[in-house]
Amino acid sequence: MPPLNRNLQQLVTIAQKPEKLIIGLMSGTSLDGLDIALCRFTGNGFDTRFKLLNFTTVPYTDNFKQDIKQVFAQKQVDLEKLCLLNAQIGSLHADMILQALKDWNINRSNIDVIASHGQTIYHAPQRLHQLTDYPNATLQIGDGDHIAVKTGVLTISDFRQKHIAAGGEGAPLALYGDVLLGSDAQLNRILLNIGGIANLTWLPANQTDIICTDVGPGNTLIDAACRQYFNQPYDDGGRIALSGKVNELLLDALLNYPFFTEAAPKTTGPELFSSTYVQQAQANADAQNITAPDLIATLSALTAEAIVRFIKTQLPTGCDQLLLSGGGAKNQFVSTYLQKAFPNVAVADTSLIGLDADAKEAILFALLANEALCGEPVVIGQNPAVLMGKFSFSL
Repeated sequence: MPPLNRNLQQLVTIAQKPEKLIIGLMSGTSLDGLDIALCRFTGNGFDTRFKLLNFTTVPYTDNFKQDIKQVFAQKQVDLEKLCLLNAQIGSLHADMILQALKDWNINRSNIDVIASHGQTIYHAPQRLHQLTDYPNATLQIGDGDHIAVKTGVLTISDFRQKHIAAGGEGAPLALYGDVLLGSDAQLNRILLNIGGIANLTWLPANQTDIICTDVGPGNTLIDAACRQYFNQPYDDGGRIALSGKVNELLLDALLNYPFFTEAAPKTTGPELFSSTYVQQAQANADAQNITAPDLIATLSALTAEAIVRFIKTQLPTGCDQLLLSGGGAKNQFVSTYLQKAFPNVAVADTSLIGLDADAKEAILFALLANEALCGEPVVIGQNPAVLMGKFSFSL
């Protein structure tokens, strides 16, 4: 038998290492920047152990954000721009990784793998596009080969496509990491991530009937209103929302939308929860002249109330802990709303169980890369039991 080529031999060597250093990358629909998490992993599956060694978020420039917005969550885009951004994002993310390693005084040769989520630009589950001849689909750009070649590190990317190919909607992929890292044999937990979209994982102590699903908008509508009316990228700490008053008629109009009554699991994105959605609700509620603080308070209440209604109507009773992550975990309006709705539940962030609330999603993609290297598909209810990610070699 001929020897393995250098790339395949390297892959085998890394997969067999008892301990791996993996960089997880996450850039969400909020378009605020790139999360970079350096993690040490041992084991796999339910025997996985990890430690977060370093974490940073590298903000995107305003010009870069505008570039992405030209192709983000739109049915019609400039195809050349899309093509160029696929390469540019991969190259930019590689530069950000190299700078982070320099700042941390870590040699790139010590890194075994980079796990790149890429930048989602369009999410199209069949429930949204409603074209019966077409399947679920999603698209993340930021080519993994560019990252691998520029950093010299094996890169695993494009995780969502396998999930779709196996019958899923490509999201939320948090399910796999939440189950492996967040389960507890004594406690019923909800792990709630509030990024651009809010998604949660129900983790009962008996580990049966686990549910992972999107539940509605997270920060996407709040952030858009902050940019439009206050020239701010987001509502820091929920301060603007706390200064306003919720318009109950508008909140009812926003919640009177088919997505909220659809059965889980389900996925969504800014393609659905857009400025058009808000404007239609304002027209239905005769709330076109609402003040900016009141609008942001109402959109924040929408985020929280959608979560509350889902938990109360579609999850079993008996939750012990509601653990938050993502940017929305720092929004005091939202977290206070949740605590009032569930007075007997411990509402905290995921650092309570050793998962940094800011780094959690980047950690989860690092975990998916670890599973792709040395794991086996994990059966979790009716969810696709697959190993995800495409491998890009540096040579």
